[in-house]
Amino acid sequence: MVLAGIGAGLAVIGAGLGIGKIGGSAMDAIARQPEAAGKIQTAMIIAAALIEGVALFAVVVALIA
Repeated sequence: MVLAGIGAGLAVIGAGLGIGKIGGSAMDAIARQPEAAGKIQTAMIIAAALIEGVALFAVVVALIA
């Protein structure tokens, strides 16, 4: 059970780092091209949702295994 907790924790840390990197890059892109903010925000939200999905899947697999 300890290894399951470690695996779930690593999945959550990875997701947090990934979403943080996406958010930071999106803010840089919006600062450079404010007129493209809508498109950048849409792409950022889709990418963040995909990362969250993978992280949730990883947590479930870690806790089941």
